[in-house]
Amino acid sequence: MRLAKLLRRDLARCAELERILFPEDDPWSEGAFVSELKRGNFYLGAYDAQEYLLGYAGIALTGRPPDAEAEIHTIAVDPEYRRQGIGRALLRGLLSKADEWRARTFLEVRTDNDAAIALYREHGFEIVGLRKRYYQPSGADAHTMSRPAQSSVEESGVP
Repeated sequence: MRLAKLLRRDLARCAELERILFPEDDPWSEGAFVSELKRGNFYLGAYDAQEYLLGYAGIALTGRPPDAEAEIHTIAVDPEYRRQGIGRALLRGLLSKADEWRARTFLEVRTDNDAAIALYREHGFEIVGLRKRYYQPSGADAHTMSRPAQSSVEESGVP
């Protein structure tokens, strides 16, 4: 598996994975991903040896150090390829980008997604808020999590 900048050709696959992974919560369309890339947000793809997209992740960066902020918009892995470290690698790739900007990083995660919450805590995130009925139309709640800005990649623990 290798990480690389997400390519436009893979956006239909992203939308396909969204429908599989988030059927209860308004999955993103291919157009939504196009908009994310047009805005200049940073997206990574996780690819196998045949260049098949196994997962994707994206982050938005705003401001400049020391006031920069980052918001992780999505991390998703094909269910057939979970538990292989792909989500962890994608998260680390996004955090490396945030660390380049020395940005405090935020994200939302379903309150019932214990595996994701544990992964985020492992990477320095703490729960800082609760968003009731954040995910629609299911009405699932989300935790807002935050990770302090890192002054360098070495201090973040991200290779």
